[in-house]
Amino acid sequence: MKRLKAWWSVGWRVAVCLLLLAWIFHTIFLTDGKAWASQHDLKWNQLPRGEQWRLAWTKGPQDLWGKLCQVHLWALLFSIALVGLALWLGVVRWRLVLAAQGLELSMWRATRISLVAQFFNAFLLGSTGGDLIKAYYAARETHHRKTEAVTTVFVDRLVGLWAMLFFAGIMMLPNVQMLMKHNQFAIPAVMILAMLVVLTVVLSLAFWGGVSKRFPRARHYLRQLPKGTMLEKSLDSCRRFGKEKAFLAKAVGLSLVLNIIWVVQISVLGAGLDLNISFTALLVIVPIIFCISSLPITPNGLGVRENLFVGMLGVIAVAGTAALSLSLLASAEGLLWSMIGGLVYMGLREKEHLAEVTDGSLAENN
Repeated sequence: MKRLKAWWSVGWRVAVCLLLLAWIFHTIFLTDGKAWASQHDLKWNQLPRGEQWRLAWTKGPQDLWGKLCQVHLWALLFSIALVGLALWLGVVRWRLVLAAQGLELSMWRATRISLVAQFFNAFLLGSTGGDLIKAYYAARETHHRKTEAVTTVFVDRLVGLWAMLFFAGIMMLPNVQMLMKHNQFAIPAVMILAMLVVLTVVLSLAFWGGVSKRFPRARHYLRQLPKGTMLEKSLDSCRRFGKEKAFLAKAVGLSLVLNIIWVVQISVLGAGLDLNISFTALLVIVPIIFCISSLPITPNGLGVRENLFVGMLGVIAVAGTAALSLSLLASAEGLLWSMIGGLVYMGLREKEHLAEVTDGSLAENN
C-alpha cells in the first residue's frame, strides 16, 4: 500500500508536469506555425486541424532550437556562474541557521552536501528530496541534537521562501501600474501576498509562539499527535531562532541578496538572447515565478515555471518562443549544477557515508 501511494504521489505530479509542458509547447508552436503560414500566403483558418498541428510541430521546434542556439556564450557562462554563486550563498545561509542552534558544519562539508541535495531535488521524483537528504546528513553529523539539526534544514528553506515572498511584495510597488493594467498578473500577485501572510503567521508562531498562552492545553494535544514528542522538541528549537535577532537580520538580508542575484541571472540570459526586458519588471516577475513554481505541484517546478515565464513576459511584449527559450535555458543551468551535485555524490557516497544517508531516507519513505 505504501509503495502504491508513493507511485501515485509521483505519478500525478509527472502527469501534471507533462500536461503543462505539452500545453505551453503546443500553444507556442501553433503561433509559430500560423506565422509561417502567413509568410507563405497560406490561409491558416482554412487548413484542416491536422495540417495546422503538423505545421506547428514542424516549424515550432525549429524556431525554438534556433532561438536557443542564438544565446551569446558570454551570457550563458556568466549566468551559470551566477547560479553557482546563488547556491553558495544558500550554503552560507544554512550555516547561519546551524550556528543559531549551536551546531557546526564546515563550509566545505556544507557545500558538498548542498550540491548532493541539489542533485536529489532535480532528479528524484518522489517525496524524497534534497531537503530530506540534508536533514539526514545534518542529523548524522550531530548525533546528540538530531531534532535541532533536522529543524535547521526546514527553517532555512522557510526563511528563504519568506524573504523571496517579501521581496516580491516590495517589488510590486514600483510595478504597480503594470500589475493593475494586466489581468495576467492579478492571480499570481494575490497568490504571492496570500502566501506571504500565511508564512508570516507560521514563522511568527514557530519563532515566538503565543498559542499556548491562549490555549494552555495546546502542548498537551501536540504531544498526543504521531511523533508528537519530536514535534514539540522541534518547536522548542524554533523558539531559539526567535531569540537570535542578529540571526534573523543576517538570514533575511542574505536571502534578499540571493533574490537580486536570481533576477540578474535571468536578466543576463535575456540579454544573451537579445531580448529587451525591463529590469524593473523582472524584479517582480522573477520572484513571483520562482515562488509559485516552488510549490510541490510538479517535479522541480517543470511546466509551471515555463507557463509563468511565457504568460508574464508576454505581457511586456516578449514573444512566446523567446520567453520559453529563456525559461528552458534557466532550467538547464540549474540542472547543470544538479549534475555536478550528482558527481559529488558518486565520488563521496562511501567516504562521507552519503550512501547510508540516502538509502536510509529512501527506505523510510517507502
